[in-house]
Amino acid sequence: MAAGVVVFVYADWAARYPELAAWCSSTLSQLYFNEATLYCDNTLTSPIADVSLRTPMLYMVTSHIAAMNASLNGVQSSPLVGRISDATEGSVTVKAQMDFLPGSAQWWNQTKYGAAFWAATLQYRLARYTPGPVRTFQPYGVRLGRY
Repeated sequence: MAAGVVVFVYADWAARYPELAAWCSSTLSQLYFNEATLYCDNTLTSPIADVSLRTPMLYMVTSHIAAMNASLNGVQSSPLVGRISDATEGSVTVKAQMDFLPGSAQWWNQTKYGAAFWAATLQYRLARYTPGPVRTFQPYGVRLGRY
């Protein structure tokens, strides 16, 4: 591993996510990992400074992208996204509903891997207050220090 940068290791990813590695080659998963770095910064200035924390997070995003593309690769996956809001039995009807605000976790909650990433990154998505410098004022006519 280079200092501060996660290097994708297919064997590690495959050991953690065997259900995806069963059909996702090392070349394809490397491409998914490269795409994952668009969502999770993998540079020296990443908000997730600890590489040992960033590695599983990048692997979660890689898995999320792989799962989202599973049907494109001939793997049978459910096209449903969200919770089942309505179902009938005769002539089979199923409706799914996503109750998330725009710009929130909608895209991430389509897979268990994305939902895990979204939950793991909560502390990095919260606003942080950084106080500015403290200013001290001198009353007019009063000089501090030597005359």
